[in-house]
Amino acid sequence: MRTRLLPLLIVLMAGVLLALGFPLAGSLAAREQQRVVVDRIDDTARFAALAQFVTAGPTGAVGAEGNERLGTLRAELKRYHDLYGIRAGVFYRDRDAPPMAEAPGGWRLPDTGESAQAFDEALAGRRSHDPPQVWPWQRGRLTVASPVVRDGDVVAVVVTDSPTGQMRSRILHGWLVIGGGECAAMLLAVGAAFRLTGWVLRPVRVLDTATHDIATGRMQSRVAAASGPPELRRLARSFNEMADNVEQVLEQQRAFVADASHQLRNPLSALLLRIELLALELPDGHEEIASVRAEGKRLASVLDDLLDLALAEHSAADLRLTDIAELARDRVDAWLPVAEREEVGFAYTGPAAITGWADPVALSSALDAVVDNALKFTPEGAHVEVSARTEGDTVAIVVADGGPGLTEDELARIGDRFWRSSRHQNVSGSGLGLSITRALLAAGRGTIDYAPNEPCGLRVTITVPRTGPGETVTTVRT
Repeated sequence: MRTRLLPLLIVLMAGVLLALGFPLAGSLAAREQQRVVVDRIDDTARFAALAQFVTAGPTGAVGAEGNERLGTLRAELKRYHDLYGIRAGVFYRDRDAPPMAEAPGGWRLPDTGESAQAFDEALAGRRSHDPPQVWPWQRGRLTVASPVVRDGDVVAVVVTDSPTGQMRSRILHGWLVIGGGECAAMLLAVGAAFRLTGWVLRPVRVLDTATHDIATGRMQSRVAAASGPPELRRLARSFNEMADNVEQVLEQQRAFVADASHQLRNPLSALLLRIELLALELPDGHEEIASVRAEGKRLASVLDDLLDLALAEHSAADLRLTDIAELARDRVDAWLPVAEREEVGFAYTGPAAITGWADPVALSSALDAVVDNALKFTPEGAHVEVSARTEGDTVAIVVADGGPGLTEDELARIGDRFWRSSRHQNVSGSGLGLSITRALLAAGRGTIDYAPNEPCGLRVTITVPRTGPGETVTTVRT
């Protein structure tokens, strides 16, 4: 969920920052250009005021006072150009006539473009329109024109043609500042997104861990409902209530099974004793007595298995560091006489030592149940192999037999209580052995899995962790 929620939050925050950043960058560029345009308007207005009192016409006929004012205007334009690098000139209505004054000398207005358009607008008696926006990647110029009005008529036009290098540099610098701020805000947003998703998903992870623990038999697992959104805290409290109810129901079920098994043992023992006494009064080999005796012993075996199952589900595992390979070899040696009696090949293959965390007694009992099934269903002349190996952070014990195996539907049901394959109803057993095995392994964080064995038979894999609670596996490569 984190991999889906985190990118969504980051994309949304990036979209918000970009939606704010682009208008801000455009506003900054427009503000910088408007500041320059306003300065040029003031400059053209000042030059227009000076040119207004110059009486010279296009022919250059001026008086002494006009020459003085014209000299002042030309000096101002030259100083303006030298200081700012901005071309400026006062042009008569006749564009082809020599200008009244210009700087640098010899500068003329082009016949087309922004300068010509600004000149035409000023001839109409109004200031030229604001030039189009110049962006940092463009090398345009800003042209501003103002009319020179004398006696109500436009007699000339003041035109300034400004380079935009400094303005574009300021815009670019402002954009870099905005970009840096956007990057910093994005980093803060990503950090906030990580914290937010962690805060939201922490109860979900804890809930998932607790659910897995309960599913694997650790019924005491609960969820701390102290962090996260209110909805998830309510979910955690509801989960804890559900887990309490489930644990209580299971505890009542275990108590009932244990009590029932224990209470039925006494009348069943008395019944079997009476059957034995009755058998003394009947001829040897009486079929009915033999059948009743067999059924009684079978019922006693079922009661024993029920009691073992109840105890296995209730008792806590005594986990310790165990040599799994040595334990597997020991159980193979213990069952070897049975295999020889059944004329079944039986051996252990694998490393001499593999350590893992397990309850030795529970693991031995679980392995005994699996080996018992394997030898029970493997025909004469076939082979049963027990092996051990490491698989990542677990240790696996594999029992592979050469029996008839199970179908896919039967593999899905194996391990259910009292379930036995319809093809094997004539084989002795209560159908509880593998259920007891699963309960014994679950108490110690172990698992049991079933799969077909090639070319025939069943492959049972028992896994236990390589590390104790809170430890990690360190792999050393050479």
